[in-house]
Amino acid sequence: MSTAHVLLGILAGGPAHGYDLKREHDARLPGAKPLAYGQVYATLSRLERDGLVEVATTEGGGGPDRTVYAIAEAGEETLLDWLATPEVPGPYAAEELVRKTVTALRLHRDARPFLAAQRALHLERMRGLVAEQRAAPDVEARIALDHTIVHLDADLRWLDNAAARVADDGTSLR
Repeated sequence: MSTAHVLLGILAGGPAHGYDLKREHDARLPGAKPLAYGQVYATLSRLERDGLVEVATTEGGGGPDRTVYAIAEAGEETLLDWLATPEVPGPYAAEELVRKTVTALRLHRDARPFLAAQRALHLERMRGLVAEQRAAPDVEARIALDHTIVHLDADLRWLDNAAARVADDGTSLR
């Protein structure tokens, strides 16, 4: 996922400052890792440098000045191009699970404890996401959570399959 493109999508709805962009990003993508403020401002800086956003206003007040950003015409074009371009399938985060499992097996280590611990973490995360999905306020949040839940479900199936293969292969367990 491109953070810059998501921020452009938020700005397409109207000017906003970094705090609002971070909050809206996290609300739109509840299953994703929350953005750090530093990431928001670094991304805005690059977008401004590239002419995709512009400073709309600078608001003063009781604290530091707040810069309000607006999407530029070039930013709108970039956003529309991004939305129209299909994504290449994979790679997915599960690859790290595969790397760890294969590495353990190549070292003639028992991968079953890792697979069991990973499965427990996946199940815990799945329970949390399902609860979050039930409480989601809108269809956009539910769709974002659906994606994460389906990928977790696929990872869980892979973990079960890998554990079964390891258990069936006596040569891998020493």
